[in-house]
Amino acid sequence: MEQTLIVFKPDAIQRGIVGEILARFERAGLKLVAMKMLTASDEHLEGHYEGIGGLRTRKGDHIYNITIELMKSGPVLAAVLEGIDAVDNVRKMVGGTEPKSAAPGTIRGDFAHMSYGHADAVGKGIPNMIHASADLSEAKQEIPHWFSKDEIHSYANTHDMYTQPRG
Repeated sequence: MEQTLIVFKPDAIQRGIVGEILARFERAGLKLVAMKMLTASDEHLEGHYEGIGGLRTRKGDHIYNITIELMKSGPVLAAVLEGIDAVDNVRKMVGGTEPKSAAPGTIRGDFAHMSYGHADAVGKGIPNMIHASADLSEAKQEIPHWFSKDEIHSYANTHDMYTQPRG
């Protein structure tokens, strides 16, 4: 079964809508197998955003620095979701990175609205609620960066009877 990482960013926690967002994933049949709240250190965020994601390399120091500043503005809530095609399904539910352009019905489309232009004008990171692994390769790097094996749980839920092969 495929697993993916999501991180509720400080803006989602500060707005008090984590439960509403998490419920969307659960209603879609994704299983929550790990979750923890933490204040991420500079080193941890560097490992995530540059070490795994290559953000500084791809987008430059300015974007990297404002992203780290936003991620350090409060605690984050990291979670691992499990399900069939979990990475692609979560990405589809989360929506595009820029909230202004995210489709209605997606998490970012429904809960955020800021544009890149406005964020640039005020010199801040864009509050887009949630990080989701971009692809399976990234998920396989991100999950052990945020969780030890002992923190990821295995259990049966009602959707499992539909996801297991006959036999």
